[in-house]
Amino acid sequence: MTPEDTMKLLVTLRSRGVTDARVLEAMETTDRAAFVSETFRVRAYEDVPLPIASGQTVSQPSIVGRMTQALGVQPRDKVLEVGTGTGYQAAILSKLARRVYTVERHRALTRLAREVHAKLGLTNVTQITGDGSHGLPEQAPFDRILVTAAAEDPPGPLLAQLRIGGSMVVPVGVSDAMQMLIKVTRSDHGYDYDELGPVRFVPLVEGVEHD
Repeated sequence: MTPEDTMKLLVTLRSRGVTDARVLEAMETTDRAAFVSETFRVRAYEDVPLPIASGQTVSQPSIVGRMTQALGVQPRDKVLEVGTGTGYQAAILSKLARRVYTVERHRALTRLAREVHAKLGLTNVTQITGDGSHGLPEQAPFDRILVTAAAEDPPGPLLAQLRIGGSMVVPVGVSDAMQMLIKVTRSDHGYDYDELGPVRFVPLVEGVEHD
């Protein structure tokens, strides 16, 4: 990532509402080009989603930044990410949290993410192939949960795996044209919901792909 690429990315992020200094630093030091194929590396610093293997996409940087900022990750947090892709979002989370567990239903993508994270020396990320809609009960509770695919409603198993005081950011909606990014905060009395704005994500699908 050249200084020009970095400056362009930071200007874009700030213009789209990403102002948290820790999030900006994490994104500045995470080269998005490492997470896309050679064909698309020339576009890695544009604020657009890009195709990756298994028919999936890596989200545009401004959406990654907004979701990460909304999640409010603290240095001692244990974080669950659902939908690893090639590992771009997990890499950013790894610079903000104590521990990141990321679950992906496509084995090919889990392998790719593991390889990229190893090359980048990220030692606090665990990549798992599994059905992310069920979360990761053996590691619960989590301080923060980030879902990078759209569910009809915030998945019950994920809500149950949030600690009291924890929060989850998830796109909600079944329509491709209109989904809403939601922040769910768990309290002693239940769950509080805040709408963060419209987004567009691939659907959250149950099961595991053996690709």
